[in-house]
Amino acid sequence: MTDTTATAPDETDLDDVPDRKPALSRWLTVGAAALVAVVLALSLLTMTDIGNDKPVAVPTADSADAGFARDMAVHHQQAVEMAYIVRDRTKNEEVRGLAYDIAQTQANQRGMLLGWLSMWNLPVTSPDGYMTWMPMGGMGHQMKDGSLMPGMATNTELGRLGKLTGKPAEILYLQLMYAHHTGGIDMARACAQQCTVPQEKRLAQGMVDAQQSEMKVMVDLLRERGSAPR
Repeated sequence: MTDTTATAPDETDLDDVPDRKPALSRWLTVGAAALVAVVLALSLLTMTDIGNDKPVAVPTADSADAGFARDMAVHHQQAVEMAYIVRDRTKNEEVRGLAYDIAQTQANQRGMLLGWLSMWNLPVTSPDGYMTWMPMGGMGHQMKDGSLMPGMATNTELGRLGKLTGKPAEILYLQLMYAHHTGGIDMARACAQQCTVPQEKRLAQGMVDAQQSEMKVMVDLLRERGSAPR
């Protein structure tokens, strides 16, 4: 199973390269932002539908709300992991900038999702496995080699990414992240339709909108490199 613990940036390596010191401060903010997101999740998410002032029931362990929070936290963690990998495999500022933005956004969202599960006093893992809350349960996806959910890269693909440098690393990262977003959008759309907590539904729809925009950027970056999503 993929390790869901965030991979810390290698501060020692970056300090050895003077021209990359500014990048270090940017990447360190990702971990700090995730911690802040947990606090925000607990402080901003009341069990009231803001605007309508209607009480919202705490989700059950087998609800779409809980299932989405658990699964997307795992899904997001791999996106953060891939961002850290490509950060050290290329010096291209466009790709590094995109990876940084994705890592920061998804680390924040992951903190919120885990914070909600904690507030709801629900487990962060399900004995029923992944995707059981979705219609059809993510049918068609073969869970193997660390690819736990649709769009997730395999351990073999991550290992390959960690060995490439420059343009080949950029292309593989963009292809893997494009597929990752495709799977994530399907999950977020399902939550936007099925989840009952208004704040979580809005977060899910926000994921759909943001990741669709990022996918367009990925297509352009791949085209510039003579490649395309696979």
